[in-house]
Amino acid sequence: MTRQLPGLLEGLDLIRQDFPILERTMEDGYPLVYLDSANTSQKPQVVIDTMVDHLERHNANVARAVHQLGAESSEAFEEGRTKVAAFIGAPEREEVVFTKNASEALNLVANTLAWKGPLQVGPGDEVLITEMEHHSNIVPWQLLTERTGATLKWFGLTDDGRLDLSNIDELINERTKVVSLTWVSNMLGTINPVQEIAAKAHAVGAVVVVDASQAVPQMPVDVVASGADFLAFTGHKVVGPTGIGVLWGRRDMLEQLPPFLGGGEMIRTVTMEKSTYADIPSRFEAGTPPIVEAVGLGAAVEYLGHVGMENIRAHEEAITRYMLDGLKNVGGVKVLGPADAGDRGGAVSFELDQVHPHDVAQLLDSRGIAVRAGHHCCKPAHKRFGVQASARASSYLYTTPEEIDAFIEGLEYTKKYFRVD
Repeated sequence: MTRQLPGLLEGLDLIRQDFPILERTMEDGYPLVYLDSANTSQKPQVVIDTMVDHLERHNANVARAVHQLGAESSEAFEEGRTKVAAFIGAPEREEVVFTKNASEALNLVANTLAWKGPLQVGPGDEVLITEMEHHSNIVPWQLLTERTGATLKWFGLTDDGRLDLSNIDELINERTKVVSLTWVSNMLGTINPVQEIAAKAHAVGAVVVVDASQAVPQMPVDVVASGADFLAFTGHKVVGPTGIGVLWGRRDMLEQLPPFLGGGEMIRTVTMEKSTYADIPSRFEAGTPPIVEAVGLGAAVEYLGHVGMENIRAHEEAITRYMLDGLKNVGGVKVLGPADAGDRGGAVSFELDQVHPHDVAQLLDSRGIAVRAGHHCCKPAHKRFGVQASARASSYLYTTPEEIDAFIEGLEYTKKYFRVD
């Protein structure tokens, strides 16, 4: 039985039984210790079964066929949208746009803001991001400003891995057209004050875009209360499938954006001279969408809803605190980001003195422990802290204290292997 810590999910052993991959035995007989959930989460059996059932019994294209299978597939696809909207507190299901991932969702916003329309960004405008962003929330804005003549600016970072807001009134000004930031850093774990920053941005008429890829999986998210105008996340981090992401936007904002991609189902009429476009969300979902993935995503957020996002957040905080306490006892380890588990998510990036992060990951893997090593698509943040790469252990609702113990023991083994003092 898994021992309990304050805040740990009740019935954790039962929850783990929902995830078949967690029963795997790795090479040399080690049980799998999966600490890479910030990269991609594992999938419960209900998500797997729901997707298999759709493929076996209801597979057909959506919004195109009048036969029974087409109707069933369309209903299941749209039910996935309804479940996602409810999960994030969207006032209307039509505000949920399905994309292939969070990167595409962010690119959709950045690209359409470059084109003619009431929200168009142009010369003299400023776009504000942060130094802790995932590359998916940096590169699209670099491209936007390069193409439009706007100026890109960013919040810096404090030494403890938080946003430096000391110059917020200078950075957010009458020229600011867009503020885009991560809610929870995938490298530093930092939970950012998105509501405070959104309020400042709205006061000068700026559009607020939130990358919630690490927030939606591990904490209650209400898109309206967040202050975001647009919010993106991805399915594979919320115990759902790969190949699907979500862009939520306020209806009035989405309706002001031009189409992103052209093709089937995003149109109202087409002639050889011109086209008119469908209402949201179809306007942004050109071509055959990720149908079975949307069905699986609906099952995934429904599963998380049954567990309870407040419970998941409490569990993440408890298990992260346990991990941070364990790391304090491993000599030569430096954790990047806030030291208080209450101020961060479940991703913990760290350095082990004298050992390259890839070697750390490889030695841990030899003991069945899966962590990530590299720049985590956050090169600017790594540069800020004077490192090229780090190792990262990330927990989730199925992580146990015993797995953290195995991880800490694995680090001690790594130190001995490399003869680290």
